[in-house]
Amino acid sequence: MKNQLLRAFKLPWYPLCVAAYPVLALLQMNLSEIRLEGALRPLLAVVAATLALLLFLRLFYRDWQRAAFGSAVLALLFFTYGHVINLLQEGLKIANLPIWLGGLWLGLALLGLFWATRRKVKFEKTAPILNVVSLGLVLVVTIQAAHFSAPQGDADLPADEHAPRQTLQVPQGEIPPDIYYIIVDSYGRSDLLEYAFRFDNSQFITDLEALGFYVAGCAQSNYNRTDVSLASSLNLDYLHNLSADYQPEGRSRRRLWASIDDSAVRIMLEEVGYTSVSFATGFAWSEVDHADVFMEPSSMSSTLTEFEILLLRTTPLRHLEDQGWINLDAIDGWRYRDRTDYIFASMDELAAMPGPQFVFIHIIPPHPPFVYGPEGEWTDPASFLNADRRYTSAAYTEGYVNQAAYISQQLTIAVRTLLEESATPPVIIIQGDHAPWMQSGARKFLILNAYYLPGHNDLLYPTISPVNTFRLVFNTYLGGDYEILPDTSYYSPIPNIYEFEAMFNVDCPLP
Repeated sequence: MKNQLLRAFKLPWYPLCVAAYPVLALLQMNLSEIRLEGALRPLLAVVAATLALLLFLRLFYRDWQRAAFGSAVLALLFFTYGHVINLLQEGLKIANLPIWLGGLWLGLALLGLFWATRRKVKFEKTAPILNVVSLGLVLVVTIQAAHFSAPQGDADLPADEHAPRQTLQVPQGEIPPDIYYIIVDSYGRSDLLEYAFRFDNSQFITDLEALGFYVAGCAQSNYNRTDVSLASSLNLDYLHNLSADYQPEGRSRRRLWASIDDSAVRIMLEEVGYTSVSFATGFAWSEVDHADVFMEPSSMSSTLTEFEILLLRTTPLRHLEDQGWINLDAIDGWRYRDRTDYIFASMDELAAMPGPQFVFIHIIPPHPPFVYGPEGEWTDPASFLNADRRYTSAAYTEGYVNQAAYISQQLTIAVRTLLEESATPPVIIIQGDHAPWMQSGARKFLILNAYYLPGHNDLLYPTISPVNTFRLVFNTYLGGDYEILPDTSYYSPIPNIYEFEAMFNVDCPLP
């Protein structure tokens, strides 16, 4: 066994580890946004491409050891280029930096390929060392990623162990209503939109009220970011009551994301006979893919994921975008449009489904990327970013207002369709998960919060918050016996997302 292991480490397989490491390291750095499986496809593609390069150089050098060294040099230079140029651009102001760095990298690549031809260099002796070092790097970053993603408590629990689940029941002789839970990402309260962006959405609010909605005029979200907010509302309680994992020092989001997918709300409704339906969002952690029906468009646009685009920008291929030959932001943006358009185009199909059904819809706009004009026309998301790929206040305001105007129109059409075509009057909740960006203090929490509760709008009140949404719905329609909790907002920073600080309620309306 020992001899076999020694022989294995003499084989020059380290280029595969050298190529895999940048993908895994980038994954580890971005685990707060994506799941581990998000790196699987690019990892396989990179390893396959490196293997093809290794085979090609083997034909050139007629030697596996020299081919491996050349392959490793090219892979290392390819995936470090973007990081080096970013570092230099931040710290130094060098004219024509891509030309200088590109020339240097080309020179290093040629030098590495030439060095592999040197017959005096015994690559057989360095292969075991390079194997050990490269494999060690891969193992370290993989363990770090797994540790970050692993829950600190009971790993066998898919969601929150203290979610207040009850046995629901449909009152005898009644037809249970379909329930639509529509999250409109970062859609703010009307007075905040006027205060921060000079955006008047009063027509949208008037249209909702004319359709029978109650719009909570003083609503605040319970949290200031999406995943934390959804995990709370879909599990009917504040996070610090739900799991021992949600402690101030904790950073893992695996249980948090699992509690969105396998939420108490979905499970309880399925147990009482509801069919669960959800849509693709582009953010793996917010996709309820365990729903009975998972809907997504069959896109004809690029299949690149957000992580794959990020990976491409760490390579020299980024200059294809700089020269205008490709537009990765546009590729990404069209995917967001496809998913959003698909949601709104599905309203007739949803209304015609045999009930009862629980439909969870997470609409990304008006949150960036900014891909809609006020009438739904295409806008290039890259045009709103400055040279540092950040949003100025003016650019963010323009993009946000454009998308909020369009999404407001589409929401009005959508809910009108659901109300007109549903056999039984449905329950519809339209809710922001947090306020728009670039707000300070308690203004981070001011959200749209609108309810259509047929026959029971009188139970609603101006300050109702998401944590009480399904407590009220279940009490009203499905025999629940939930206490209505105090409506509180909690701020938490990055990366300590469970370090909660209770926030005060702001004046309503804003002065």
